[in-house]
Amino acid sequence: MAAIRKAGWFLALAMLMAGWMGLLGSLRGVAEAGVIASHGSAQADLRGADISKVQSFLERKVVLQKLVDYGVSPEEAMGKIRSMSDRDLHKLASLTDRVAAGADDGIGFLIGVAILIILIIVIMKLMNKEIIVR
Repeated sequence: MAAIRKAGWFLALAMLMAGWMGLLGSLRGVAEAGVIASHGSAQADLRGADISKVQSFLERKVVLQKLVDYGVSPEEAMGKIRSMSDRDLHKLASLTDRVAAGADDGIGFLIGVAILIILIIVIMKLMNKEIIVR
C-alpha cells in the first residue's frame, strides 16, 4: 500500500511539472522588426536619432553618477559620442535600447527560482528525505 501512495505522489508531481513546462513552453517572446535604413539623406536623420537616444540614456541619474565616479564629465562623454563613427554610434544606441528593455524584467528570475525549488524538492523526495517547513 505504501508503494502505491509513493507512486501516486510522484505521478501527481510529474503531471504537475509536465503541465507547468507545457504552460511555459506555450509562452512566446516578443518579436520586433524594423526597417533597415538606406545610405543617403536619411543617414543624417538616423545619426541624429541615435545621438538623441544615447543622450537621453546618459541623462539618467544612475548613468550620470557612474560617469562622475569614473571622472568623466557628461560634456566630455557627449563630445566623444559626437566624434564616433555612424556604425559605432548605431551599435551604442541599440545597446541602450537593450539595457532599458531588460532593466525591469524580474519575472524570469522568479520563474527560475520557482523551478529550482521544485527541482530540489523532487530530488529530496527521490532520496527519501523529509522536508519540514516550520
